[in-house]
Amino acid sequence: MIYSSAMDWREAARKKVLFFGMSGLGKTYVSNVLRDSGDWFHYSIDYRIGTRYMGEYIIDNAKAEAMKVPFLRDLLLSDSIYIGSNISFENLTPVATYLGKPGNPELGGLELTEYRRRQEQFRLAEIHALLDTEYFIDRAKRLYQYPNFICDTGGSICEWVDPEDPADHVLSELSRQTLMIWIKGDEDHTAELIRRFDKAPKPMSYQPEFLTRVWDEYLAEHGYAPEDVDPDAFIRWTYARALAHRQPRYQAMADNWGVAVTADDMNKVRDAGDFDELIERTLETRANRA
Repeated sequence: MIYSSAMDWREAARKKVLFFGMSGLGKTYVSNVLRDSGDWFHYSIDYRIGTRYMGEYIIDNAKAEAMKVPFLRDLLLSDSIYIGSNISFENLTPVATYLGKPGNPELGGLELTEYRRRQEQFRLAEIHALLDTEYFIDRAKRLYQYPNFICDTGGSICEWVDPEDPADHVLSELSRQTLMIWIKGDEDHTAELIRRFDKAPKPMSYQPEFLTRVWDEYLAEHGYAPEDVDPDAFIRWTYARALAHRQPRYQAMADNWGVAVTADDMNKVRDAGDFDELIERTLETRANRA
């Protein structure tokens, strides 16, 4: 790790961190707190994915839908209108909408082959965005003179890496540049995440092997043909399984590549000073366990 002790952290001229864990546990909240302090550059992986790596896919998909409407088709073909994506740190809906959900097209679902194609596009986009971290660390200092840096990752980072492999390319690069911090929830947090997701199910990205397993299990358990699947029902059914699938992968990432901080402690952070104290305590605790 780039900071092996509380003293390393306290005396560092530049503090560089990466947050990982399930969406909804405070990654973006703390990133915003630190950014608002004025000394931290906030690099959002999801925003980078939506603007740099999947922007054309998102816009082309919107154009394809517009082309189905004769009025809009004529305007597009004559270059009288244009379609763009209004993605922002606060609104990442265009990425989620493009990812979609598998199942019955009449219910807004995607045929499984198309769904897998978009999942693979997202996997590659996220890996590229993660590997751009070093570039943005340099850019934050060189262009904007920010002394400190936050990489705010999506919940799916654990799907594309092998935390048990000391030579994993993505984790090796990220840990060389940042202190990787897992924001860890407990059983109550998990129950709340499931409750929220059940109320408003949102598209997710899945490891291909996991997707194959849960899709086959869902079809077998419910006796559905693929084209009969309710997309929202499927991703609601899958969500708790996805949490259980990701938990040990996050744990291994923290054990082998970084540190863990509880979601409750992270959500008590009100300013950069609180954050510094929390990370100092965390590093000290880890050192004492070694």
